[in-house]
Amino acid sequence: MTTVRTRIAPSPTGDPHVGTAYIALFNLCFARQHGGQFILRIEDTDQLRSTRESEQQIYDALRWLGIEWDEGPDVGGPHGPYRQSERGEIYKKYSDELVTKGHAFPCFCSAARLDQVRAEQMANKETPRYDGHCMHIPAETAQQRIAAGESHVIRMKVPSEGICQVNDMLRGTVEIGWDRMDMQVLMKADGLPTYFLANVVDDHLMGITHVLRGEEWLPSAPKLIKLYEYFGWEQPQLCYMPLLRNPDKSKLSKRKNPTSVTFYERMGFMPEAMLNYLGRMGWSMPDEREKFTLTEMIEHFDINRVSLGGPIFDVEKLSWLNGQWLRELPVEQFAAEVQRWAFNPEYMMKIAPHVQQRVETFSQIAPLAGFFFSGALNLDPALFEHKKLDATQVRQVLQLTLWKLEALRQWDKERITECIQAVGAHLELKLRDVMPLMFASITGQASSVSVLDAMEIIGPDLTRFRLRQALELLGGASKKEVKEWEKLFAAMA
Repeated sequence: MTTVRTRIAPSPTGDPHVGTAYIALFNLCFARQHGGQFILRIEDTDQLRSTRESEQQIYDALRWLGIEWDEGPDVGGPHGPYRQSERGEIYKKYSDELVTKGHAFPCFCSAARLDQVRAEQMANKETPRYDGHCMHIPAETAQQRIAAGESHVIRMKVPSEGICQVNDMLRGTVEIGWDRMDMQVLMKADGLPTYFLANVVDDHLMGITHVLRGEEWLPSAPKLIKLYEYFGWEQPQLCYMPLLRNPDKSKLSKRKNPTSVTFYERMGFMPEAMLNYLGRMGWSMPDEREKFTLTEMIEHFDINRVSLGGPIFDVEKLSWLNGQWLRELPVEQFAAEVQRWAFNPEYMMKIAPHVQQRVETFSQIAPLAGFFFSGALNLDPALFEHKKLDATQVRQVLQLTLWKLEALRQWDKERITECIQAVGAHLELKLRDVMPLMFASITGQASSVSVLDAMEIIGPDLTRFRLRQALELLGGASKKEVKEWEKLFAAMA
């Protein structure tokens, strides 16, 4: 009997997303319920955005939740390497095989030509797709152009008509027309693979038997199926999980809901409660109980109990569930968890040097530094009244600073300062004009310990959350303002 093997392949390009944790949990439960293995693979072929810092955050966030993997970059295994950036020769071998078999071809089209083709297709109300311009270039000619150093990608061939039948474990057979499929790029001009080639090759070589991924990938499933067919490989069973939604039913996004796992850790949620809540996203226990452990979920897991209705990720509901977990803790454990969360030696040592020089008694610490131990702050709008800036300019500064900090991957005082300085310089403001807004947003006070040090200490998740909180308090940004400020931001970046 074949051993069940599942995987997740997150991209280390940002904060660890609750959606990643959700998919990881269901892959883990499915594998464990069948006595199988769960693999973590890092999809880091986006060299511009991928960082080792983000990769480490993925490990830390999943382990904080209690999700462990059998194979991965940090634990090893028989099917490594587990970082796609370290598997370049493997992908080239299989890409060359597809070209040799006539299933793929080198494409030399410039970005300008592709843009023009798509613009014309859209003007004619056609589905934008590659027009096959390079598909019939003789192999010898193509090789000569490659040898001459001409920039190119490798594209796969796809049928132009007919129906592809996708067998989904949750939906049964889904029919998708080939006329909706583009000739997918498999190898980029930089020699790195795209998602499609890398995932098919890796899943095959790593013996993955079941692929549970988000339903946003369902429309592109025919291209994956066709690649398995081209290689002559057995296809894993496919399961497209429903996407997490905001309370307004829109796709979960950081603009409407905190989406970073690390944020919830910093806010003081219990990992058991967080995992419990993610387990309830589109699934339920046979007895419908709301509170359950990971062990209980694995024991009773049945993929057929997954509901296709978009599960709502509601922070209020999560908070309620977390409260249930907290109140059932023995008081000694509750006290220990509080100490571990906020008053652990490592965190206290970061704060102590900034507080020690500003207090005369211990009783003054709480008013001065209470924001270090808070999540959301009770902000006073009066703190944002500015001598030099009007209300619109205040919101503009906050929004641009937020966008700048959202793009920051290495979080330290120096880089935080550079972001704030860049916003100020672009708006022709001095640092002293901008900093009062940072104090108000991050500390909830007009003055406190160094706000730049505070931002470094509380970390990116809480910093960005508090800036969003301040913006919401002041009325946020209109659609018109967002468009205008995005242009400003693009010019700054």
